[in-house]
Parts: sequence; structure tokens; C-alpha cells
Amino acid sequence: MALSLHPHHRAGRLTVLLHHLRVIPLLVRMHVRSQMEYRGAFWLDRLAQILSYGSVFATIGILLARFQTLGGWSWSELALLYSFQLLAYSLGAAMSFTQLRDLEELVRLGIYDALLVKPFSPWVYLIFSGLNIGYAGHIILAVPLLGWAVFSVDFAWSIPSALFLVATVFSATLLTAALITMIGATALIWVRSSHLFSIFFGFWELMRYPLNIFPGSIQITLLTAVPLALTSSVPVAALLGKPVPILGDWAAPAALAAGPVWVLIAIAYWRYATRKYQGAGG
Repeated sequence: MALSLHPHHRAGRLTVLLHHLRVIPLLVRMHVRSQMEYRGAFWLDRLAQILSYGSVFATIGILLARFQTLGGWSWSELALLYSFQLLAYSLGAAMSFTQLRDLEELVRLGIYDALLVKPFSPWVYLIFSGLNIGYAGHIILAVPLLGWAVFSVDFAWSIPSALFLVATVFSATLLTAALITMIGATALIWVRSSHLFSIFFGFWELMRYPLNIFPGSIQITLLTAVPLALTSSVPVAALLGKPVPILGDWAAPAALAAGPVWVLIAIAYWRYATRKYQGAGG
């Protein structure tokens, strides 16, 4: 028979949870104020982001003007794919990328050790004390583009399909944050993890395009070891009723389940990495 927690233990966990919930808004508020200290520079950076990602989309437009379709995808369908990927990435990365990228440096300098003695979850502190509102530029570009694409694609929208779109954006957001968390957590074991981020973004850039244009080996990689196809091509293809390599009819369920499943994997990996962590001295 499973043992239940003692009432005092349950009360203690509830107290810790309430403490975290009270402190999180304060951490976010402090970090947002620090990022907005120089508002002119902040919004110039966002404009640079919009122009940078806008130029990428313009490049896709040039390709479509020359070849009409890409892997059977039209201009408006590729716009939906690109905006979906950019929106899911920006929401997920705002909650993880800068914070987990910097974890390598915190470990190397021994600063992470100080977080371990705080009466607070190190992961919660890292994430919410470094919430990156700098991804506003990505969102400002992605949301209008997504709205335009939704009304431009040759697709009969319904309430279930609209709910599927929202649910898969949420799932892709969770998957993005989970993958970045796992990459960052590797620094607790190896000290270095920056090379893994380079690999991540190399594959991420491929997912601006339909999965079916790539060779089979890359398709398998993007569905398994580096499952970034599940953050863009798979959910959008499933939504539009396009064939999805390898997954076939399982594409829609896989797109919905990917985020929650990989969050559980990321939680397990974070705990494993934390147990392996030996401090700045190795």
C-alpha cells in the first residue's frame, strides 16, 4: 500500500508553493524594470528583430515567386508555418533561453552554488528573475502575420480547427521551453552547454520550411532526437490536412502531446542533472 504524506509534510509543501507564488511576480517586475531602464534602446532592438525576421520571410517570398510552391506548400501556407514557428518559439524562449543559456556561466563562476542555498527553487528563480520581454519583437511580427495567414490560406476554418491551432501553439511553446531547459541543464553535468545551443538553432532554422522537403534521415532526426518538427511543420501540416512524413495520421495527436510529454522529460532531466552537479570545483 502506498504511503501517504504526513499532514505536516503536506502543509510544508503548500507553504513553499505559496511562498513561490508570492515571490514570482516580484522577480518578474524587478527584471522587467531593469530591461526597460533604457526604453529607446529596448525598442530599437525590437525593431532590429522585426527587420531581421521580416527579411527571412521576404526570402521565402522570393523563393515562392520563382517556384510557385515549396514541397506542395503555397505562399499563404508557408506564412502560416513561419508565423506559427516564430510565435511558439518566442513564447517558449522568453521563459527559458536567456536564463538557461547563462546557466553555463553561473556554473563556471560558482554563482549557481549560491542559488542552491536560497529557500527557493533554483529553476523557478532562474526562469522568473530573467523573464525575457525582449521577445516582444518576435511576437509583434508573428501575431499579425499569423492573423493574415489564417484568413489567406485555402482552408475551411471551424471551431475544432481553431481550437487545434491554439492548443498546438501552446504545445509547441512547452516543447520549445522543455528542449532549451534540457540543453541548459547539461551545464550542471558538463559545465559547458553552449555548443548544444548552436546545434539546436541549426535545426530550428530548418523548421521554417515543410518537413517533407528534407531527406528521410533529417526527417527522423527532427521528429525524435531533436523534435523541432513538432514545433512547426507537423502541427501546421496536420491542421491543413497535408501529409506528414513518418507520422501519417498520428501527426495531430503527436503535435498535441509533444509539449506536455517533453515537459515531463525535461523535469526528469533537470532533477538528474541537479543530482549530478558537483559544484564549481567539479
